[in-house]
Amino acid sequence: MVGMERQDQAPVHYDLGCGRNKREGHIGVDIADFADLTFDLNAERWTFAEDASADSIFVSHFIEHVDSLINFMNECHRILKVGGQMTVIAPYYTSLRCWQDPTHRHAISEASFLYYNRQWREENGLEHYPITADFDFTYGFHIDPAWATRSEEARMFAIKHYNNVVTDIEVHLSKWR
Repeated sequence: MVGMERQDQAPVHYDLGCGRNKREGHIGVDIADFADLTFDLNAERWTFAEDASADSIFVSHFIEHVDSLINFMNECHRILKVGGQMTVIAPYYTSLRCWQDPTHRHAISEASFLYYNRQWREENGLEHYPITADFDFTYGFHIDPAWATRSEEARMFAIKHYNNVVTDIEVHLSKWR
């Protein structure tokens, strides 16, 4: 039927900015022609995907490179189905890894993702931001091996007060409406 989603369609999983390390079972999208889909993810609208067509999105070490984080997150939200999941891995803002690459445009922290939750924007008077994305999220840290075996209390103190304790942040976002 027209306008009805077919139930027998295979799930669609994208690996955005995959480079040469495409995640298995995903459609790799990158500006380089070795990806499954060659596309510039800095484009204002992603023509390779329809609204609510993706089951999941994986983004590893790419989000910090995009021109407009707002546009990138809005487009991810647009192409994800309700209930769709997105995983983002990026260098943490207090890590040297965040700042060493001259092509990085954004420092990423757990607070970066608050702006992509509509309720948080409304509570903070930020409805005027050009953000349409509305995600819930959880996050965790990839810890430098020197801190990995320390006590939980020592790690939490170090994460809050020291640089280079967290190498990467891993964020799991859910589109719930």
